[in-house]
Amino acid sequence: MDLRKLKTLIDLVAESGISELEVNEGEDRVRIVNAGTSNAGGGQVVYANPTPMQVMPSAPVPSAAISAEPVAAVAVAETGFTVHSPMVGTFYRAPNPESPDFVKVGDTVAVGQTLCIIEAMKLLNEIEAEKAGVIKQILCENGQGVEFDQPLFIIA
Repeated sequence: MDLRKLKTLIDLVAESGISELEVNEGEDRVRIVNAGTSNAGGGQVVYANPTPMQVMPSAPVPSAAISAEPVAAVAVAETGFTVHSPMVGTFYRAPNPESPDFVKVGDTVAVGQTLCIIEAMKLLNEIEAEKAGVIKQILCENGQGVEFDQPLFIIA
């Protein structure tokens, strides 16, 4: 779908006052959601297509989320070393539900000691301590989904 047609659709949504418009044209799919009631063209465009050039309009959404994370990481890093998730997956504090947690707040850990498991695509990945110290804080709940580079532990 060419950019002139996309711009026309955005203007249509903004001027008409409709809340949402979805158009499918071959492999192209466009969904436009009117974020506000003003006629200033404030609609949000979500564009899904296999070609990289046309996926770019959705890029501002992740960048806004990423810009919030470094602020939190800086505040956390002041109190100790932060262990970040190396992948997207599910956080587990113990090897199985009947076993004790790998570490608890106040435990002393050595370099290479297992802190948790992150399950990704049915694989269990052990996350090890990169620095020795004492666990000051555990930043995730058992069974919680975690994102890449999300803070998991603070070691002082």
